[in-house]
Amino acid sequence: MSDTKPTSGSDLTEAALFFHEHPRPGKLEIQATKPLGNQRDLALAYSPGVAAPCIEIAKDPQKAADYTARQNLVAVISNGTAVLGLGAIGPLASKPVMEGKAVLFKKFAGIDVFDIEVDERDVDRFVDAVSVLEPTFGGINLEDIKAPECFMIEAKLRERMNIPVFHDDQHGTAIIVGAAVRNALELAGKELSEAKIVASGAGAAALACLNMLVSLGAKRENIWITDIEGVVYEGREALMDEWKAKFAQKTDKRTLSEVIDGANVFLGLSAGGVLKPDMVAKMADGPLILALANPTPEIMPEEAKAVRSDVVMCTGRSDYPNQVNNVLCFPYIFRGALDVGATTINEEMKRAAVEAIAGLAREEPSDVAAKAYGGKTETFGPHYLIPSPFDQRLILRIAPAVAKAAMDSGVATRPIEDFNAYLDRLNRFVFRSGLIMKPIIQAASQDPKKIIYAEGEDERVLRAAQVLIEDKIAQPILVGRPEVLQARCERFGLKIRPGEDFEFVNPQDDPRYRDYAEEYFKCVGRKGMPPNAARTVVRTNTTVISALAVRRGDADAAICGLEGRFIRHLRDIRQIIGMREGAKDLSALSLLINSRGALFLTDTFVSENPSAIELAEMADLAAEEIHRFGIEPRAALLSMSNFGSRDTESSRKMREALDILWKRCPNLEVDGEMHGDSALSEALRERVMPDSRLKGEANLLLFPNLDSANIALNLLKVATEALHVGPILLGTAKPAHILTPSVTSRGVVNMSALACVEAQQGREIKP
Repeated sequence: MSDTKPTSGSDLTEAALFFHEHPRPGKLEIQATKPLGNQRDLALAYSPGVAAPCIEIAKDPQKAADYTARQNLVAVISNGTAVLGLGAIGPLASKPVMEGKAVLFKKFAGIDVFDIEVDERDVDRFVDAVSVLEPTFGGINLEDIKAPECFMIEAKLRERMNIPVFHDDQHGTAIIVGAAVRNALELAGKELSEAKIVASGAGAAALACLNMLVSLGAKRENIWITDIEGVVYEGREALMDEWKAKFAQKTDKRTLSEVIDGANVFLGLSAGGVLKPDMVAKMADGPLILALANPTPEIMPEEAKAVRSDVVMCTGRSDYPNQVNNVLCFPYIFRGALDVGATTINEEMKRAAVEAIAGLAREEPSDVAAKAYGGKTETFGPHYLIPSPFDQRLILRIAPAVAKAAMDSGVATRPIEDFNAYLDRLNRFVFRSGLIMKPIIQAASQDPKKIIYAEGEDERVLRAAQVLIEDKIAQPILVGRPEVLQARCERFGLKIRPGEDFEFVNPQDDPRYRDYAEEYFKCVGRKGMPPNAARTVVRTNTTVISALAVRRGDADAAICGLEGRFIRHLRDIRQIIGMREGAKDLSALSLLINSRGALFLTDTFVSENPSAIELAEMADLAAEEIHRFGIEPRAALLSMSNFGSRDTESSRKMREALDILWKRCPNLEVDGEMHGDSALSEALRERVMPDSRLKGEANLLLFPNLDSANIALNLLKVATEALHVGPILLGTAKPAHILTPSVTSRGVVNMSALACVEAQQGREIKP
């Protein structure tokens, strides 16, 4: 496959506009958290019942945390004066960014957000408008406000408000930079107090970073700042302010090139291309370069490494190691601050976040993380100074550290009494955050495999192929006529082209046809298929072509099923790719992702009435698959019987399957037979089986037959508005998945990533 083309600006713009408009405008909505199903509910939610909590809060304002959503509600506030790289585009135009920030708060830390865009540039009037909102919110996140006004606004709001006020552009970046510098200097064997630090850029983020480094132990006399006017020196008048002046040096040096000599750390928050290779050559041994300008860093990592092989790089980009991304910290800092009712976010809390992030990078990868990332987790070193923004352990390290720092520094109004219970609550949230697919996609991108698509001419496959290519998740091979692929790419406005960006197999004219036909006859010749018929099938059946490509090693995995009946595709996969060694049959696992988290169901598409032995095998294979997501499987065998309450053929089968599983998979947390509500509610389960081997909510549901599994899947999918990933075909010798005609292009991307991860681990076809 040829190298992929970079995404053009027009492609991204068109996709982003579509994303924001459909299926409904914007990225947020408000939902009720209490039922309003009858008159009594209404009486409790509003008049007259609502008077009771109002009276309690009037007596004790702290009760607002018990009776309202305030303590989990943050305001993301901007006046639109410094929006991303777009400048002062105004508050209304900044609203998509603020909504985006709200989504990150919710997804990463479970925090609710109102985005508030204030049409006011005057500092005092802006502060007046925001400060009176204190009764509504548990915290304020200031966003995209230009310097130096942002310094004044934050300082004044902190003085007037008794809740956390946090300017993320300043402090979020500063905290991550602090962690990166801490770890880089540890690798280099240097002390922060002795390090020479040179900064390019003197905006809000740069100055906050330098202040954070001073708080961590850096010396002001070792810090040099440059901006568009050159070196910040004593006596300079142009573009100076009181915050920048604190770092002014007594020197006659005037350019970045003059002050970079011997620097241990370069901090860039300015513009692309500012740091030249000859400047990098003059830095100290093992230098750390934080080139954080976006989208083009102050120097590209390749340029820096060409000059200095010992350089350690951080950028703001996701396509290089050590990405400095504010999402690493701000959701979790607020999570910890809100959970103890902090009145502010102070230096102690910010330093605690720095140490938590730096410490996580130095940790050994957990077993769960290793499984989630295909066994290829990064370890502490030059390419892993700071964790991935999608490391699921971030909330488990940062939020408790911040909460404890708030308690120790005396700003917590509701101290946590049981930290073990708190950690357990955070851990449960991790797997309800809607980020289930992220470890799979990241693992796939580490080693993209060749995935062949039987329905290559389908619009959903073509759209998915463009995403897979642009994000380097997989190398798509499309079965289709080249002229049709070309025409449809053009019709759908896609930039990818057959033969240039992706491989294809032309069913009408492919040089491998004879070899494929011979291989197919080997598979089916003794099953009633004569040679002429086999040759015809290889010309006309694209699923057969895809399966043969995987069997022969021309592709690593196959995706089919967007057209036609599932059972037909299953027959071809079974005949050509076959089953993995030791497997008795194939089965299908479906993943539903909704607001409760991830729920796996099996067998949803293949086995009509599996035996107890087959059910046990399904559970074993499903547990193996679930581990790929970094999730510990907790299985429930479902039945109309609840731990022996009914004695039927079906319930006896489920009990027998449980006995087999306890012997076959002693480490699997599994119990049954039980009702569906008992599987999802530990409280209900404990009423009938207090000593159940299953703890918490089950995330793997095993059904007694295909009818019950498929009906449950489709009901849950619609009733909970869940994202369906799958069906995931289990038990094949090599990865192959049969999707359904209702699958979306997003579903194709998700299943492609999973197939890629399966292929990375490798399976051999039986002779």
